[in-house]
Amino acid sequence: MPVQSALLTEKRVVADQLDQPYAALDLGSNSFHLIVANDRPGRLQVIDRHREVVRLAAGLELTHRISRRSMAVAMRALARIGERIRDLPKHNVRVVGTNALRTALNRDEFIEAAERLLGQRVEIISGREEARLIYLGALQSLEDDADRRLVVDIGGGSTEVIFGKKFHPRMMESLRMGCISMTERWFGDGKVTEKRMQRATNNALQELKAIEQTFRSLECEYAVGTSGTILATHNAIAHDSSLTITKKSLAMLQGQVIKLGHVDRMVGLVNSDRAPLFPGGLAILIALFNALDLDSMQVSNGALREGLLSDLLGRIHDRDIRESSVKDLMVRFNVDTVHAQRVCDTVMFLLDQIQHDWGLENSDNEKLLRWGAQLHEIGMDISHSSYHKHGGYLLQHFDMAGFSLRDQHVLASLVRGHRRAYPLDFDQDNPAIAKLTILLRLAVLLKRNRTGESLPKCRLSVVDSGLHLVLDRKWLKKHRLTLLDLEQECSYLQSAPYQLSIKTQMN
Repeated sequence: MPVQSALLTEKRVVADQLDQPYAALDLGSNSFHLIVANDRPGRLQVIDRHREVVRLAAGLELTHRISRRSMAVAMRALARIGERIRDLPKHNVRVVGTNALRTALNRDEFIEAAERLLGQRVEIISGREEARLIYLGALQSLEDDADRRLVVDIGGGSTEVIFGKKFHPRMMESLRMGCISMTERWFGDGKVTEKRMQRATNNALQELKAIEQTFRSLECEYAVGTSGTILATHNAIAHDSSLTITKKSLAMLQGQVIKLGHVDRMVGLVNSDRAPLFPGGLAILIALFNALDLDSMQVSNGALREGLLSDLLGRIHDRDIRESSVKDLMVRFNVDTVHAQRVCDTVMFLLDQIQHDWGLENSDNEKLLRWGAQLHEIGMDISHSSYHKHGGYLLQHFDMAGFSLRDQHVLASLVRGHRRAYPLDFDQDNPAIAKLTILLRLAVLLKRNRTGESLPKCRLSVVDSGLHLVLDRKWLKKHRLTLLDLEQECSYLQSAPYQLSIKTQMN
């Protein structure tokens, strides 16, 4: 498809998306949260919310696997949610998994079944990416213009602590403790005593020790809490219209919970689905107040799903945070931006010729390939020797704002595999990785001289199991080193899923 025609098609697709609602689904460790909204000038108009309690992380700390019971409950919930979002355009929906799916050994089984029921791709995000999205979500319901704020979220399997300036998160931490794991460890039989509550709080304080001094030194104007545990705590202590939890009211609630003595007797104080997990979440919140020296905390209804929706709309409206992440890395690691752009232009030219025949028309493939080209020399700042391996390692392990773990893995694979021997350990379940890598390898070879010289006349086509490249014979006579490189590349790709053949022709 010609470039101009492809751009017109993409514009029509975007226009169609704008006429449809947007949806964000948070597959949390305790609950699944769905939010559906229309994009209105200056605001999101929420038209639907849905919550399913699934306890995905129940027992996860001991077995490191999602239990069969939790899996079955989750699949029934996803079947219901799927009815609501299945017919929406795929680019209008984002589905993300958090701590339980980050850590579960059987997460691939869960994801495969979930994607089938939802008709949508499931992304697993890192703890820091979760924290960034929570910060964005919390801001959706705040009307102040404070310069420095702290945002806290206690989830089922993790706790996020974020410091931000105005609309920008600056420091993000995700701690592996949540209301499910804390309750299972200290209140597994449902009994709540003063001694158990103190031990649970001390346990949380130990987890917070690593970040305590850093966040205390930031001198935030105020703290904001969001999500289930904190909202339930506020509802349990609120006797007026105040949206604030104070240290004094928290201490009084702790005494009340200890006096009740069992989670079954907490129904009424908190909702019935929250009661079994409330003691563990409360212990974490008390520890947060103590460790971070907080006197009070405001409450926000915005959370991960609102942040996810805001981030999705940023992508639709050309404010993709991933672009900023890539540019920041290029600056940080002194990437030769001129050469990176030459390789980028070349690989886009190659992709345009075969994307339909090779099944790469998904816009995510184009973006990942472009970012891979821009970052293919990121490892050069460490060492020229095996710089592709250094680059792949960095991209696999960086905290990259906006990227899911899967997309980050694809990007790292592209950079690691863009030169020398073809990696034999690439993800066999994602054939796009091999195809995109081969295109990047070709672009790098064709631009090996690192000059602004125009590309020769060339034609790339899909033939049988691989690619067929036709190049101008006169140009190749002047670029014999490139010809040798291309011949060697044909040899390298003998071990790849797709091979390369080369033919020369006269003008």
